[in-house]
Amino acid sequence: MIIKVCGMRDAVNIQKVSQLGVDWIGLNFCPGSPQYVRQISSNAGIIPDYGSLDNVYTKDNTSQISHQKPLLCGIFADDMPQNIVTRVVNFHLDIVQLDGEESPVMIDNLRKTLDPDIHAGIKIMKSFTVSSQDDLKICKEYVEHTDYFLFKLETLFDKSLFSEYKEDVPFLLSDNAITTEAESIKSLSCPQFLGVSIDCGFDTESGLKDVESLKRFLEKLH
Repeated sequence: MIIKVCGMRDAVNIQKVSQLGVDWIGLNFCPGSPQYVRQISSNAGIIPDYGSLDNVYTKDNTSQISHQKPLLCGIFADDMPQNIVTRVVNFHLDIVQLDGEESPVMIDNLRKTLDPDIHAGIKIMKSFTVSSQDDLKICKEYVEHTDYFLFKLETLFDKSLFSEYKEDVPFLLSDNAITTEAESIKSLSCPQFLGVSIDCGFDTESGLKDVESLKRFLEKLH
């Protein structure tokens, strides 16, 4: 099961969460979000606040991480393609998550810009808000254009919601209560179910995770 932890922006906290064995780290590039990861100007141009986050994975601490370092997922919503490209380069993003009204044409054009010249094999994930099986129909037009779906649940987790999901695209689940539903999540038998996306459920403050609470939740999932 893929474990994605989102809304992180502190390099030390990212390192500690990485040591728990999570698979993806989500960096929020939506300007209106309290978890927004800023970039700052320098004489060399636009650079990330934390260099490129490479300091999280130095030779001295890589041995402390129980598996390969997590992939970095950048979260955007109706952003300009050039802004997305800039952040893919500066933050070495492996996955682009699109949370807005991006069209299949826009997604195709973005992929052509990024792959292979800027980041060969980069993955794109499109998110959808879901409260009924009818909502799942919306994703059909994106099946040939994205690598993953992220379904943001508006209601309490109900595994029957995905009984009619027949698309080939694997998906992750996210909702505000997902941190209390480990057993229900483990019981989901849909073959396309890939994992969970954890947003603010373990925040001690915006952008900082309670590492010990997150660790206990992950132990319940495994």
